[in-house]
Amino acid sequence: MKVCVTEKPSVARDIASILGANAKREGYYEGNGYQVTWTFGHLCELKEPADYTEQWKRWSLGQLPMIPPRFGIKLKEDDGVKRQFRVIETLIASADEVINCGDAGQEGELIQRWVYQKARCNKPVKRLWISSLTDESIREGFNHLQSASDFDNLYMAGLSRAVGDWVLGMNATRLYTLKYAQSRSVLSIGRVQTPTLALIVARHREIENFVPEDFWEIKTLYRGVTFNSTRGRFKTEGEASEIVENIKSLPLTVTSVETKRGKEAPPRLFDLTSLQVECNKKFGLTADETLRIIQSLYEKKVTTYPRVDTTYLSEDIYPKVPGILQAMTPYAPLTAPLLEMAKLPKSKKVFDNSKVTDHHAIIPTNVDPTRAAMSLDEKKVYNIIAKRFIAAFYPDCEFDTTTVMATIGDYEFKATGKVIRSEGWRAIYKKDKDDEKNTGDDDNEAMPPMTKGESGPHEPSLLKKTTQPPKQYTEGTLLRAMETAGKTVDDEELRDAMKENGIGRPSTRAAIIETLFKRKYIRKERKSVLPTTAGIMLIDTIKDPLLKSAKLTGLWENKLRRIERGEYSPAQFAQELKEMVSELVLAVLRDNDTPPIIVEQDKPKGPKCPASDKEKKPRAPRIRKIEDIICPICGKGHLLKGRTAYGCSEYRNGCNTLFPFEQYPADLTPARLNKMIKQAQKAN
Repeated sequence: MKVCVTEKPSVARDIASILGANAKREGYYEGNGYQVTWTFGHLCELKEPADYTEQWKRWSLGQLPMIPPRFGIKLKEDDGVKRQFRVIETLIASADEVINCGDAGQEGELIQRWVYQKARCNKPVKRLWISSLTDESIREGFNHLQSASDFDNLYMAGLSRAVGDWVLGMNATRLYTLKYAQSRSVLSIGRVQTPTLALIVARHREIENFVPEDFWEIKTLYRGVTFNSTRGRFKTEGEASEIVENIKSLPLTVTSVETKRGKEAPPRLFDLTSLQVECNKKFGLTADETLRIIQSLYEKKVTTYPRVDTTYLSEDIYPKVPGILQAMTPYAPLTAPLLEMAKLPKSKKVFDNSKVTDHHAIIPTNVDPTRAAMSLDEKKVYNIIAKRFIAAFYPDCEFDTTTVMATIGDYEFKATGKVIRSEGWRAIYKKDKDDEKNTGDDDNEAMPPMTKGESGPHEPSLLKKTTQPPKQYTEGTLLRAMETAGKTVDDEELRDAMKENGIGRPSTRAAIIETLFKRKYIRKERKSVLPTTAGIMLIDTIKDPLLKSAKLTGLWENKLRRIERGEYSPAQFAQELKEMVSELVLAVLRDNDTPPIIVEQDKPKGPKCPASDKEKKPRAPRIRKIEDIICPICGKGHLLKGRTAYGCSEYRNGCNTLFPFEQYPADLTPARLNKMIKQAQKAN
């Protein structure tokens, strides 16, 4: 019997139907030599600190850093999860072969491997790797099953990412909370969320500290065409006004006229980030909403795998394009010219195997979209994917750009005009005003014919403007900033080159933004994403650039991608991680200059901090910098404040120093406590 394990019940149903496993059982389908079962996403997770040792249950600076000698996994505390896992475990135990039908990506690989590990699977495992859930794709995938070992590096990258997030997140969150948090608030620190928050805070500060400056521009109108002074901005009105007065009575003389034919290629196909950016700009959808919609379209078989970071197609897709276009019946007027061609164009800007790894760009499938029941938002998202795909095979847009240079006395002026000669791919977007490119304030549309040497009167004017601060992030522009590690990049080629050093992965960025919202570190004001006071104070408290630098986090991301390709050692990554966290703990413990964060915030889900789970009564305010006092008994540890006494951080190594609150009150200042301890020592 072959056991297939999918990531969702709906996918299991589709695969079971293709394989002929039509008998519905409790937790799986069966038939034709196959049993098809499913997970619900992650059934397993990394163990909590308290699962490794009782000492890590209590939040204590003396226990940091927490680095298990070997990481373990456990089932999630959920009855439904445990029940489904027992089904999978039983099926695997009696299987002849297991087929991993999980999501074809890093996270999907991790989900499946953990389940097999927990189920003690020792059976041969094959891998189904497909880019869409159409019947044709599933059949083709089962005809070309791959060895599970081919994806070991993918699993190691996912495991390294999970372990890295655990080590940094668990240690940094406890470290900063115990050191700097006031009251019971938790300061949540994460490998990706903290540098993302730092980007938002930095932009907020730029705007807050921005000082606007006035400047002036000189323009003049000649034959209905706007000419601009080539001197650009003037810092004073007086200087600009003087020039306007000087040229009023002088004629404008054309010195050169140059027309160039230009071409504009169709826009790139969508990867997940560019799709989220576009949907945020056009429809106001959040990154998370777009991800959920495109995932739904994928499961409805009308679009391909969504969690991708490439805008290219592999060359094996080229022969399938006519079939896809034929299936897009609502777009027949747009696809007809392409289907009438003897051969579709094949551009390197669309088809490039070197730019495709696991999956290609997001495109429609060969399933007629009218056969799928879609919500209004799903129709909108499908529409922009469909049009982008069709546009990729249309010719370039051709236009003429005319540049006219002129002089007025001693001053030079310039005018430009742009006229579209052949719409090409832009014909697809005729009715979509948002897709028309803004040519800018200084461009004219069609210009009247002008000749070198002509001259005549003109109407000069002075325009006052003010410098503008950078704009607050929207979710769309924030996603772009995460993709390029905080750098503003408009060039598509350069953006592609920077993706390997971006913050997070396309599939996780939406969740990171949502996490920052839930933890009240950021808020939304219309479309703008702004930091809260708690978010600003958290970033101000963090001095170590490793925790908040987009660039350094991007370098870490690069190493994870190299692990995926087999170019970097997971063991080396783990060692660097341990060293980094150890240095971080030491640096924070030595920090005596940073004030506590006193802003209250909603506590995120997770371990209670830092008191025992059983504590009911409110604690006395935590004393700042108690850890600066060296233990007078062992001389190695530092003092920590417990619930009933002050104790030594080296208690796990045998130091039993205690200073009960009955003799050393809980509300003592550090200086007063230190003085009382020294007085007691002298008295003895």
